[in-house]
Amino acid sequence: MIEKIDAAISGMSHEAIQRQVPDGSFRFCYESGLMTDAYMIFVLRTLLIHDEDLIQALAERILSLQEPAGVWKLFHDEEEGNLSATLEAYYALLASGVVKETDERISTARQFILAKGGMNQCSLITQAMLALTGQYPWPAHLRFPLEFLLLPASMPVNFYEFAGFARAHLLPVMLASDKTFSIKSTMTPDISYLDVDSAMDADSATHRHMRSLHDLLHASVDSLQQFFQNLKEFPQKLHEHAVATAKQYMLERIETDGTFYGYASSTYLLIYAWLSLGYPKEHDVIRKAIRGLRTLAFPAGTTIHIQNTTSTVWDTALLTYALQEAGMSERSPIIRNAGRYLQSSQHNRPGDWKIHNPDGKPGGWGFSDANTMNPDVDDTSAALRAIRSQGIIAGSAKHAFERGNGWLISMQNDDGGWPAFEKNTDSPILGSIAVDGTKNVLIDPSSVDLTGRTLDYLGSIGHSGKEPMIEKGVRWLLAHQEPNGSWYGRWGVCYIYGTWAAVTGLRAVGVDKNHPALQKALRWLLHIQNADGGWGESCKSDQVRKFVSLGSSTPSQTAWAVDALVAILDEPVNELDRGIRRLTGFAEQNESDWRITYPTGAGLPGNFYTHYHSYRYIWPMLALAHYKKKYQYERRAK
Repeated sequence: MIEKIDAAISGMSHEAIQRQVPDGSFRFCYESGLMTDAYMIFVLRTLLIHDEDLIQALAERILSLQEPAGVWKLFHDEEEGNLSATLEAYYALLASGVVKETDERISTARQFILAKGGMNQCSLITQAMLALTGQYPWPAHLRFPLEFLLLPASMPVNFYEFAGFARAHLLPVMLASDKTFSIKSTMTPDISYLDVDSAMDADSATHRHMRSLHDLLHASVDSLQQFFQNLKEFPQKLHEHAVATAKQYMLERIETDGTFYGYASSTYLLIYAWLSLGYPKEHDVIRKAIRGLRTLAFPAGTTIHIQNTTSTVWDTALLTYALQEAGMSERSPIIRNAGRYLQSSQHNRPGDWKIHNPDGKPGGWGFSDANTMNPDVDDTSAALRAIRSQGIIAGSAKHAFERGNGWLISMQNDDGGWPAFEKNTDSPILGSIAVDGTKNVLIDPSSVDLTGRTLDYLGSIGHSGKEPMIEKGVRWLLAHQEPNGSWYGRWGVCYIYGTWAAVTGLRAVGVDKNHPALQKALRWLLHIQNADGGWGESCKSDQVRKFVSLGSSTPSQTAWAVDALVAILDEPVNELDRGIRRLTGFAEQNESDWRITYPTGAGLPGNFYTHYHSYRYIWPMLALAHYKKKYQYERRAK
């Protein structure tokens, strides 16, 4: 067994370090579905930018993802097909010119779209893009009052009660929809025939709740306008001020690479919002945005994929730690260079997180290498662990470590858990409206995975359950365990992910392995193990909010389960050893196997999932290293 573990670790380490570039970072693709590729085609055609090589490569990737039945899916086991993905693919392929409407590959997709209700039933962001490009009338539930931006923080609902990633996508839509703006070019195809019934509002649960949000924001703004109703010309002045505020908000959050908040999806919306303000297509903001979007292009075989953002900081931090856990010396040039890169990526200026955390001082890390103002708890704990594991906490590294620790601890929510981006952004009003997946983007409450991994890190540097901060975190985790013993993870798929984060976090701060919650988690993990020894969970889990077996095993989910078992068990049992054998087997599998490429990163339930190309190395390497370190050592000691 140990020989196979050593061989697997050696092989994964060798492959992973080939991705290190001269600046010390590790570069892997952060791959999602086809949305970002399709939207890049829409934008290029709107702006009449004739980058035909890029458009051809993007179209070829979209075609390569088409199912034999003629539809597109977000993940392998999604039944039938995904309406929004299929509609976006259809539109993008026609816009690219690579296929014609008479092409059999496209006609089957058209039949599926019409059968599923057309544009009227697709996702909110798809509807927004269709409206922006003149294919679909602006739906009422996507037309929010701009004056909402001006409501003070004292109001129960205000702009900053939304999560930062929600604001980045909502604001451009608010600005463009305020003018019911749309734009077509000579290169834009007409697919308005896919609007089955434009006179009828969509009746999905998500759209109904977005209409509730629309009504709530309008009611909040109405109360403000009524207060000033006796002031002559005030409504117009108020609206002009709201437009100016929206414009300034966007300008202040454009990253140095030209992207808005570092995301491709919000940058596409920014471009259309800027056009809606009357700026020309050649404006500097738009030109820089296109340049930033191009930097997100990543080779995907013989094609190109536009990543929604890069995962460079995340991958580098995790891999730096995993390689050391697997035996690589902290004095290795590979580790030293990665450490220097991480220190250079630490944030030095306040971001929107400061609004709800005014006493916090800058010192966190972001997910992307282009991110300078939007740090998150997960990347910060990962970077801190990587820096500390190098054993060089002195000089500049010590200063970086202390600043990062201070920021991370300051981000603990009042309820005891940790959020992703912004503290105490868990509005009960928005939470009551934001259901059916929209809750995952409108607010940023404490989550199991963020809380568990933060406790895991804090435990590794000596914090224990006797401290009030840790005690609160432990209580929050224990209170959020599911009746079956699992925990739900927000940023991964899904219950295996959350259970692993909770278990390892609780154990790291001293919760006894015999604690009823941990024993219940152990029984659940053993119960859902696959016949091949591994673990696998479907992306459907986050849509129905209960565990759905994938029926097959994936590398990252198997590694998470194995690592959780290692954290609980004093001695390996048969089920754990079967999991280890499955992990070593993954090291020999080809990247083309769908189980290897199955998305285990979560973004928005039913809409956005990610396949981290780094995960097949990071998590199996860590789980195998932890197994070897714990059990081989203990056996030698006996």
